[in-house]
Formats: sequence, structure tokens, C-alpha cells
Amino acid sequence: MTEETITRLDKWLWYARFFKTRTQATKLIQSGKLRINGDITNKPHRTAIIGMVLTFPQAKHVRVIKILEIGQRRGPAPEAIALYEDLSPIISESNKQDKNKDVDFERRETGTGRPTKKQRRETERLKDSFVP
Repeated sequence: MTEETITRLDKWLWYARFFKTRTQATKLIQSGKLRINGDITNKPHRTAIIGMVLTFPQAKHVRVIKILEIGQRRGPAPEAIALYEDLSPIISESNKQDKNKDVDFERRETGTGRPTKKQRRETERLKDSFVP
């Protein structure tokens, strides 16, 4: 391997713009939440190799990424996207909306305070009417 093809894993995650800082990438790896080809790792100094499949949580989703290229710098977003292939399952908008529909009737406007006894009873009746 030449020096141009050797990069630390935390640097590669930073180059590919998955994390704002290299420190954030290092912390994720050290926490043991990153998998390389299915094996858990906690060493940020591991070498990123073309063809590796990385699995890690990001926000509310689990990302599955295949390394296609080793970057030389943290460039613009189009350059970063060329470094990897996203293998994560795509969550459709309808699935997101279905998850939110279940609890919409329980939502309250911020600043309205706790529900009164009457409002709690109405909410319970509404919940009971949806139970099969």
C-alpha cells in the first residue's frame, strides 16, 4: 500500500462528511458502535480499506456504508459522496408518517401546561376506542 491509499478510519469518516469533526468520529469508534464487515471495533487508528463495509448509528438511523475510495482531504460534499456507496435501507416518507400518526392525538401545544382531569379522561376514552 502506498501512502496515498492509507488513511485512518476516523479520518476517512471525517473526509466523507459523516461527522463534523474528527473528534466526533473518534468518539463513535471508541464507543464500540462501529462495525467493520460485521465485527465490532473500538480502534480509530484502523486503516480504511477499499471494499470495507461500515455500519454505525447516525442520528435516528443506522448507516451501512461501503468504502469505494480513500480520500486525501475533506472536500466539498459532491467529492465526499464519491468516497462511498450507501447500502442503508431507504425509509419512505409514508413509513415516517405512519409512525407519527399513532401518537398525534396525544400531542399538546408547548406552554399549555398539564392536562386537566377532564382532558385526561377524554384522552383515555379516545385511546380505548382505538384498541382492537
